[in-house]
Amino acid sequence: MTAVESRPVGSPSTQSTSHRPFGARAKAFLALTKPRVIELLLMTTVPVMFLAAEGVPDLWLVLATCVGGFMSAGGAGAFNMYIDRDIDALMDRTSQRPLVTGMVSPRECLVFAYTLTVVSTVWLWVLANPLSSMLALGALLFYVLVYTMLLKRRTAQNIVWGGIAGCMPVFVGWSAVTNSVSWAGVVLFLVIFFWTPPHYWPLSMKVKDDYERVGVPMLPVVAGNKVVARQIVVYSWVMVAVSLALWPLGYTGWFYPVVAALLGAFWLKEAHALQSRAKSGVTGAKLKEMRLFHWSITYVSLLFVAVAVDPFLR
Repeated sequence: MTAVESRPVGSPSTQSTSHRPFGARAKAFLALTKPRVIELLLMTTVPVMFLAAEGVPDLWLVLATCVGGFMSAGGAGAFNMYIDRDIDALMDRTSQRPLVTGMVSPRECLVFAYTLTVVSTVWLWVLANPLSSMLALGALLFYVLVYTMLLKRRTAQNIVWGGIAGCMPVFVGWSAVTNSVSWAGVVLFLVIFFWTPPHYWPLSMKVKDDYERVGVPMLPVVAGNKVVARQIVVYSWVMVAVSLALWPLGYTGWFYPVVAALLGAFWLKEAHALQSRAKSGVTGAKLKEMRLFHWSITYVSLLFVAVAVDPFLR
């Protein structure tokens, strides 16, 4: 029996959801989709469509792809919350998620997740193309079956390989425009692949007590700060190097590599600063691990803005 299921009768998780205010219920269902994560996914999808079109793509296609991508990623998020509802109830960071508070029942969550999966797959198939639809569905299945069910609770490399699902919107955006996958898509896929661990590990360092409490072997739980910081630096260097590969391959003009180099230099400065603090043995607030986490979101946002702007400056 899971932690949520074992709550005493009368707790929020066991009360009927039918009497809840409509607005609160709507917000709870929206929360199941993990909208903050989807925001980042769409930030990589749309600029790639501009690059693929070498200018302004069909804006109706952009809208259709974003809506379909939102539903697909939202379905993955809902499945994730259904599967992880036991550990979510024990972690401070996730203790207010809808299944934990009882705002949404597990059955409602599961129906919602299946509905989003089916609708998003059909939506992209009809309004974009079958290739985009299958790539989005593949990302969803990988996130749910491989990351959430297989890797997350078994290996410290969970976020490395699980991050593949978060790379797929690059392919979805490119294929929506061209009905194909190119080397440009592969390069940007790899940028997100190598970005994901040094993006997430600083947050894991901050909340490692949560993960340790529920037995999830995130890297900061099973390794010291020095080891984690060293891994962050290694992935950061590879990420920056890969990000610059678009230019010699001929997919961009001068603007993108200049922006990528400047953003990458600042990222490496922050990554090495974190490693220096970790080596000195500081802990707690003095480690300042969240500086890199917050910068990582700014980095990927600005990098992909440069992807979208570059075609207009060639």
